[in-house]
Amino acid sequence: MVSEHSDAQGGDSAPLALKILVAGGFGVGKTTLVGAVSEIRPLRTEELLSEAGQLVDDTGGVDQKVTTTVAMDFGRITIRSGLSLYLFGTPGQDRFWFLWDELAQGALGAVVLADTRRLEDCFPAVDYFEHRHIPFVVAVNCFAGARAYGAHDVSRALDLDRGTPVVLCDARDRDSGKEVLIRLVEYAGRMHTARLLDSVG
Repeated sequence: MVSEHSDAQGGDSAPLALKILVAGGFGVGKTTLVGAVSEIRPLRTEELLSEAGQLVDDTGGVDQKVTTTVAMDFGRITIRSGLSLYLFGTPGQDRFWFLWDELAQGALGAVVLADTRRLEDCFPAVDYFEHRHIPFVVAVNCFAGARAYGAHDVSRALDLDRGTPVVLCDARDRDSGKEVLIRLVEYAGRMHTARLLDSVG
């Protein structure tokens, strides 16, 4: 989602608005990240976990979680003057993945949140973005009490393509979340530029 034009008086170009997805497994911190960085009150579509959902939602490691996103989260952050990001948090459970294709349309890139206690939960998101050639970074949400792993270890465990950034973060912290988004914008920019050059080369 990119908009840019000059006004009728020949003034400066309008601000850029870039669409970013925040994806990952159930309970990994997607809603928390969007809420932490958003400069507006985030739109949330959370519902209480039900007894029926307990049969399909693995709450191991996230025992305190009482709600889940059923459509999307939405927030906005200004990275710098003239550059804003629209953040769309995706639902984590596979029964809601039909929404991903709609949310992914026009996205510059994605953040895949990972929890090293449940690293396999982010495999579907990694596969989704790799197969659709959508640039993404993996952001390891460092939960208290979880064993610490370096970015290289996580990259190897996920078998990421060479060059895919892995960053450590705290989804609750605005500055940490903002750094993740900056890394994604920089990486996605390089990827899109490289593809453009390949197409005209």
